[in-house]
Amino acid sequence: MKNYIFNLETTKIELHFEKSEYDALTDAQKALLKSNFLWSRVGSCWVSRCKEPNLYRAKAAARELGFTEEERQGERLSYGEQLERQTARAEDRADRYEGYAANASGRAEQLQKPLNDMHGDIAFFTQPNINSSAGRAFTNQRDRLYARYERGFEEYRKSEYFRARAETARDTASAAKFKDKGYLDRRIKECEKEIRKRQQHIVGYEETLFALDSGEEKTKYDGTPYTVEEVTAWIERQLELIEVAMDKQGYLLNCLDELGGIAFNKDNIQVGYIVRVKTWGKVEVIGKGPVNISYRILTGGAAGMGGTVAYAEITEIVQADKHGPEKHPFEVGERFSVRRVTYNPKFTETTVEYEIVKRSDTTIQLQEVGTDSKPITRKPRKCGNGSWKFSIDDRLGNTFYKAKEGAT
Repeated sequence: MKNYIFNLETTKIELHFEKSEYDALTDAQKALLKSNFLWSRVGSCWVSRCKEPNLYRAKAAARELGFTEEERQGERLSYGEQLERQTARAEDRADRYEGYAANASGRAEQLQKPLNDMHGDIAFFTQPNINSSAGRAFTNQRDRLYARYERGFEEYRKSEYFRARAETARDTASAAKFKDKGYLDRRIKECEKEIRKRQQHIVGYEETLFALDSGEEKTKYDGTPYTVEEVTAWIERQLELIEVAMDKQGYLLNCLDELGGIAFNKDNIQVGYIVRVKTWGKVEVIGKGPVNISYRILTGGAAGMGGTVAYAEITEIVQADKHGPEKHPFEVGERFSVRRVTYNPKFTETTVEYEIVKRSDTTIQLQEVGTDSKPITRKPRKCGNGSWKFSIDDRLGNTFYKAKEGAT
């Protein structure tokens, strides 16, 4: 039995093989190894493709290859230190790609220079193929120049490819996303969600641990009994990952504070305001909640469409015309044919009618026609194109639309 190494600096798994051990693996084992690990010439070991916390498959593969226990090495880096290292690597990568691009461009120029030097010599390009020793030699020379010229285009394509890779690496090195309030807000919410999830895991593990301490036997789905040591290790692991998430969250919050925090919220954004969001430009606020706004796009090819976006995505208020919720166009007395499906004793589809028996500015009450059934309440919503809709249920065809009078 061998130990796999969990590198705390990279948060990846490392497998160290002797060459004889690798050669002794079956083809299936080698395929399993290569699908989950990459060879690192720097570390002279196999390094997992994924990193923490997505190491389940890599650990399973390691166990199947005979690596049963974990050995930790190195020191865990803070999230800020990880970003510094990532930035440094990205800068080095950008410099390297720019060097590759310059070299490829230089090779392309050298390959195309001989033919470019012949520009202006009309006879060189128009000379027909002559079946003589000198004629064949000239034709072969010209064909070689054409071939070099074509290879030059391939080098230019390589140059463009490496410049694009260098631009991507420069973008990574600039850490521009950490100057985007919307990006930071989304990542902070992800951290909060992860922390809550792991805290829930801990609660469940502690309940299992309490039961074991009380003498109760607890088993896994395969019938294997839990052990106190095992459950305690799981709790410690969750606490460690919570600490990692909190470190990341703290770094992101500091970045957000440096940008002035989130300027807009449900208190200073009102329905009817025209605001600017990063993705769509000017939009109209048609609804708001504690976290997001609902909007309708006002410009561009997507004008009239809508969606939701967090307050952090708002960059400015363009026009502050406040108005209350719009009144829907559905009126008392309107009727709607609704599909109803039953399965007793077999599939049966019927059509029933519902009538609006009461309305307010924001809701409607509908009752099945010809019955004394209890009315149901629905809240019509405005669509991105300006029409209104409500649904009786989630069945296809049971959503009804209506445009306001005078709307186009």
